[in-house]
Amino acid sequence: MPIDIKIREAVQSDIPVLTEFNQALAKETEDIQLNPETLALGISNALDRKECHYFIAESNGQIIGQTMITYEWSDWRNGIMWWIQSVYVSPEYRGRGVFRALFNHVEQLAKKHPEVKALRLYVIQNNLSGKNTYAALGMTDSGYVVYEKEGLN
Repeated sequence: MPIDIKIREAVQSDIPVLTEFNQALAKETEDIQLNPETLALGISNALDRKECHYFIAESNGQIIGQTMITYEWSDWRNGIMWWIQSVYVSPEYRGRGVFRALFNHVEQLAKKHPEVKALRLYVIQNNLSGKNTYAALGMTDSGYVVYEKEGLN
């Protein structure tokens, strides 16, 4: 059954739901428990940064999904890559076009900014549903593997 989905940029009053969604995302995808105070502060700071934007999907006034974009400068392309992050859709709304609506919103914004050269995201290797969703939206495996070193600060 189709649902009416509205996309808007997140604001500070959305922090409790964004915190809840990010905690659920971390538990579901990586089986980790995030510190809610650190997470809420991180989301608050993200909302204040010009190179970071959270978007909310709503249906009937209820927040049902989220995503965030961050910017990366690419000297190779002389432009910006938008990274799609913190993708989460409430389980009861999955498969109903919520992420598609969020993605289409971000893609349309990117097309209005000529400095944006590509949209990118990373996905945990065993997330087949996510991979299938991203492929259905025209995204392809970039061939990159992400390495990380934690504990710097």
